[in-house]
Amino acid sequence: MVMFNELNERLIEIKIELRKKRKWEKQLDLYKAELMNMKEKIYNLKEQLSEEQADVDQLKGIGVTNLLYTILGTKERRIEEEKKEVAAVQLKLKEATEARDEINESIIELQKHLLAVKGLEREYENILATKEEYIKGSKSPNSQKLNQLTEKEGDTKAYLTELNEAIQAGRAVTQTLSLAVVSLEKANGWGTLDMLGGGMISSLAKHSHIDDASSYIHQAQSKMRSFQKELLDVNEEAHLEVDLSSMLKFADFFFDGLIVDWMVQGRINDALERTNTQRNQISSILNELKNKADQQEKELEHVLNEKKQLIESV
Repeated sequence: MVMFNELNERLIEIKIELRKKRKWEKQLDLYKAELMNMKEKIYNLKEQLSEEQADVDQLKGIGVTNLLYTILGTKERRIEEEKKEVAAVQLKLKEATEARDEINESIIELQKHLLAVKGLEREYENILATKEEYIKGSKSPNSQKLNQLTEKEGDTKAYLTELNEAIQAGRAVTQTLSLAVVSLEKANGWGTLDMLGGGMISSLAKHSHIDDASSYIHQAQSKMRSFQKELLDVNEEAHLEVDLSSMLKFADFFFDGLIVDWMVQGRINDALERTNTQRNQISSILNELKNKADQQEKELEHVLNEKKQLIESV
């Protein structure tokens, strides 16, 4: 019986690791596909940046178009607009490059995890074969029931682990979004003062908080990428009402040229509203995940009690 219990305990450990292995394999495929898309995006942004910079250089040079804009008195305004477009593309390129590097790091980390669990399937099959022989030779009518309870315990523990990992990833997102909200609220306040004639101090303070918000939004997007990968796996059993495809598009509005035109106070209000909405959506998902985790905790407790009673009765 002692050997049987040891086999069961090891089987539970392997089932949890195998479930992680399947999750990591799925995440690795998703990250690789995302990396290809990000590389293509970076290539297109570099092409766009070259074109935008060429437009600025053309306006600064000598030519018929330049002369016409000078006569019409719109040259400086056009140059300023073109510079804004260059800045917007530079910002998106910076964001995409950082995202590419983070995705690469995630791929390397997953490959390390998968290397560490190589060969687990073979060990799992060997343990099952050993248990089968033990059960066939055992005269106890409870051996089969104990085997079923062990399988259920392993599955429940593995699923609970995934739920808790998803909850942890979601909390990291909401914490960073909360920091972004605080920065945007401060930027909003200073922006209002700036409109009322606050001068250079209020303008500098506003842009400082916008920079902080931009940094937090980037961090949130990075954490959102991990959260989305966790949800893709958990959602097969949790059946959450979540539009997973839209989660990674959240920050696009922030890095899509809006940030270079913060003179418009409405842009700050818009960013604040969107960030609050995203945080509330993530919080709603977290509540559902917590409810699922509570259910699995109760299920696990029931299985463990039943297993304990069975072992004590043998």
